[in-house]
Formats: sequence, C-alpha cells, structure tokens
Amino acid sequence: MEKIYVVAADAARARIFVRQANVLREIETLTHSESRLHTGDLRTGGKGEATSGASTRQTGDDNATSDKHESFFAKEVAEYLRDARTKHNVEEFILIAAPQFLGELRDKLDKPTQALVTKTLDKDVSKASEDEIAKKLGWS
Repeated sequence: MEKIYVVAADAARARIFVRQANVLREIETLTHSESRLHTGDLRTGGKGEATSGASTRQTGDDNATSDKHESFFAKEVAEYLRDARTKHNVEEFILIAAPQFLGELRDKLDKPTQALVTKTLDKDVSKASEDEIAKKLGWS
C-alpha cells in the first residue's frame, strides 16, 4: 500500500500526517519551543548591551537568532523525514510550510529524501484541520 507523508509546518511546529487509503490522519507533532519565544528572550551574551537611561537592551541582529532557531528546527524535521523514509518505507513526501521555513527545510533534506518530495506548497497551514489540508491538496 502506498504511504504518503504530508508535513504541515511553520518555524515552531511541524504536524506529520499519513495518507493511506485516501484518508489523511495526523500521526505526530514536532515542536520547537524556542521558535515561539521573543528574540530578546533567546539571546544571552551576544553583541553587548546598549544603555539609555533606565532601560537596557541588547544590540545586534535579532533576526539572526530567530533564523538560527528556524534552521535548528528545519534540521530536526528533516531528520524525522529521513528516519520515516528509512524505517517506515514512506514512498512520497508532500511539504506544506510557511515560505521561509519551506526553503530552510528543503535545504536540510538529504538527497534520497528530497527525491521523494513530490509536491510543495508555500502556505502556513500548520494550524489547519485535516480536512482543510486535504482540500489544499485537492483531495476532497
């Protein structure tokens, strides 16, 4: 029986679905709590502090911290998909993710897993229902 995995993800959560016998069913949720935090809460040390009166703030590229955590999570999701390919005989992957995260995830996939990606959509449907995701894919 054909086994298709659908990944619906953003930078903080990846929901993994399996489609078998024309039914889409969620089987796993991966989360990266650091991606949900405010950038200032993630940084310690870093490029120093700027002081203005009674307030203190860190200086530097806040986006670099968020991008780093997004990259860590993309690697974690890519490893999950690699394991699914090798251990669970997945025959096809469909990736649906927020645009920036989708690019990061593609970059982290190994070549054999990339070869099984048959469709990608650059939409954030990580909070959508199974029915809504199936509709986005034209399955209902």
